[in-house]
Amino acid sequence: MHGFFDRLARLFARLGGYVLTVLIVLTCLSILGRSLSTILNSDIVQSLVPGWAAMILDWGIGPIKGDFELVEAGMAFAIFAFLPLCQLNGAHAAVDIFTSTLSSRANRLLRAIIEVIFAGVLVLIAVQLFEGMQSKRNSGQTTLYLEFPIWWAYAFSLVAAVAAAIVSIYMALMRVVESATGRIVLPPNLEADH
Repeated sequence: MHGFFDRLARLFARLGGYVLTVLIVLTCLSILGRSLSTILNSDIVQSLVPGWAAMILDWGIGPIKGDFELVEAGMAFAIFAFLPLCQLNGAHAAVDIFTSTLSSRANRLLRAIIEVIFAGVLVLIAVQLFEGMQSKRNSGQTTLYLEFPIWWAYAFSLVAAVAAAIVSIYMALMRVVESATGRIVLPPNLEADH
């Protein structure tokens, strides 16, 4: 069963990585286009080679239209896409000054409580994203430049948030079982090194 959730989490992490890579390339190209446009429109270039500058500018050299909108939507998805793997591997930041002095039983109980809280929060986030998506869909709002429906970004983020919620529920259940039985149910390498 753990294998299924591991594959699900890794799938979303890969998708988040691909989206993040595309956003990085998009941002670099937009910055490059904006810089070239600024140079080609400068007084020096316009006075030295106005025809050449105009010809290149006519090719559409400039910032990518709607780049901020795409980055905003893509980053939201990427963040939610990385959450399932982070949750599965216990890779959240932790300060264990206090817990290192506790018994293993107390640590198992504390870990179970934390996982249940995480699961509740991620389920709440997914529910609120769904409500937000419905609201944006019903209002018909679109982005300013590209004019794509805003609810699309919510929908993509919702898919990843639901995956994060499912993984977190699984982790919470497994941690509760570990705490109740004293048995180790999850692979032991699921702790982040801090």
